[in-house]
Amino acid sequence: MTEATADHPSTPATDGPAPIRLGTRASRLAVAQSQDVADRLAKAAGRPVELVTVTSEGDTNRASLASLGGTGVFASALREALVAGEVDVLVHSLKDLPTAPYPGLTIGAVPKRADARDVLVARNGATVETLPEGAKVGTGSPRRVAQLKADRPDLDVVDIRGNIDTRLARVEDDLDAVVLAAAGLGRIGRLDAATELLDLGFWPSAPGQGALAVEIRTDEDDRNLLAALRKIEHAPTRLTVTAEREVLAKLEAGCSAPIGATAVVDAEMLLVSATVYRPDGSEYRTASHAAVLDGSAQDRLDEALSVADRVAAELLENGAAELADLSSSAGSDSAEHDAGHTVGPSLDTPGTEGPSDTSATTTE
Repeated sequence: MTEATADHPSTPATDGPAPIRLGTRASRLAVAQSQDVADRLAKAAGRPVELVTVTSEGDTNRASLASLGGTGVFASALREALVAGEVDVLVHSLKDLPTAPYPGLTIGAVPKRADARDVLVARNGATVETLPEGAKVGTGSPRRVAQLKADRPDLDVVDIRGNIDTRLARVEDDLDAVVLAAAGLGRIGRLDAATELLDLGFWPSAPGQGALAVEIRTDEDDRNLLAALRKIEHAPTRLTVTAEREVLAKLEAGCSAPIGATAVVDAEMLLVSATVYRPDGSEYRTASHAAVLDGSAQDRLDEALSVADRVAAELLENGAAELADLSSSAGSDSAEHDAGHTVGPSLDTPGTEGPSDTSATTTE
C-alpha cells in the first residue's frame, strides 16, 4: 500500500508545461537526494519538478532489514506508485534497488556518482583500529557486519535501524560507533561526523553505493522528460555500477547479501573486483578481472557485463555461494535476471538534445 503526497515543487508552478512528479521516500536523506535530482531535471527540462512522498513498509516497520527481505523493501512502494501513474519518475539509492527487472519500468538515468566508501563515526575520533576492545558498533548491513568481524573479531556488532540522525545520536548514547555510507552523510551535510573513511580496497562497499537511479516507465513518451534525463546521465557511472550490480545478479544474491563490489575505470581500463563474506567474517572469497574498453557506449557496457560475469563465475567456482548461503539473501531479487542492459532510453529517443555528463566518476 502506498501513500503519495505532493510536496512543494522544486520550481514554482506556472501556467506553462505540467510539472514532472518525482516520487521519493520521506526521510531526510531521500528528500535531499531527490531534491538534487529534481533541481537538475528542472534545469534540463525547463519545467517545474515537484516531489511526491511515498510511504513504504520499510519506513513504518521497525523490524530488521534482513527480516523484511533487505533494502529492496524501500523500492517496492515507490515502484507501485510509478506503475499506477501517481508519479512520473523515481529516485532510488542504487545500492537499495533489486537487480531483477521490474515489469514496465526501466532506469532512465544514472547521475554522477558520489563517494562510494563507507565511513566510521565513532566516539572520541576513534578509527576501526583504535576502537576499544569489545566496542559496540551499529550497522544494519550484513556486509558491514562481516567486514567488521573480519578485521576486529572482538567487536560487539549491533543490528540497528533508523535514519542517519537517529544512528548518529546513538553514538552519543548506547553505541561506541556506527558504520554509514559516505554519500548519505555528504548529501545531508554531515560528512564532518566521520572519524574514518574506509578504503575500498579492504572495505568494498555495496554494489552501486553512492549512485542514484532515476526510474521511469518503459513506455514513457514525454520527449521533454526523456531529453532531460539524457542530460543528467553520467555514462562512466552507469558503466561501473552496471558492472557491480551484474556481479550481484549473477551470484543470484539479494541486496542484503554480504557482498562488496567495486568497479573503476582508469585510462580506458575497467577493473571489477568483488568479495563475498561468511556472515561472521571468518572467511571470504575475492575475485578481480579487467578489460580494455573500446567502441561505442553499448560496446563498452557489454564489455563491463562480460568482466562482471567472469568475476561472479570465479567466485562461484571458489565456493562463494556456500560460504554466504547467497540463495537465502535473494528474496524478490532472485527472479530471472535480464542481461539486456542498455546505456539508457535516451540513446534511441528522437529529439534528445545536449550531451550527457561524461566526466570521470569521482566524489561529488
